[in-house]
Amino acid sequence: VIHGSEIDLKLDSVIPPNITTDDANFFTHSAFRVLIGADPPTAFQFMKVSEAEFPALNGQGVSYAVLQFPSGSLNPSHRHPHSAELLFLLIGSLKVGFVDANDVLHTQTLQAGDLFIFPVGVVHYQYNYGRDLAFAISAFGSANVRTIPTPGLSKRLPSLAR
Repeated sequence: VIHGSEIDLKLDSVIPPNITTDDANFFTHSAFRVLIGADPPTAFQFMKVSEAEFPALNGQGVSYAVLQFPSGSLNPSHRHPHSAELLFLLIGSLKVGFVDANDVLHTQTLQAGDLFIFPVGVVHYQYNYGRDLAFAISAFGSANVRTIPTPGLSKRLPSLAR
């Protein structure tokens, strides 16, 4: 027998005890404003927002990152042991890939408007092979996503994906 019920609404937001108000300011984070109109970076750059930077994410099971890839730049191979990553490519093109549990490399060439999912825990990378800036947003299924680099693969993966 399966019983369905509403999620406990008290769990929708976990407001820390040191916060005395739960007005809209608590639920607003404006750190990404610095990206609007800014000059493009000269090397791969990312900006993340997790529970540490945005306490309103506490208990929500989500976090976010903005990734900027100048031409020829690489987000080196890494993994997130407890979270999937959903990448949305807004501008440019990227080669992306991950290694599955059977050591099979899965690659894809993404164009602006594409979504790509990196499953929980897989070693993965993104590489801008194009001439123009690539700009992506990643959403994670954790408010405290951990990133573990895999340095030995960083040099090999883009050449395998070409």
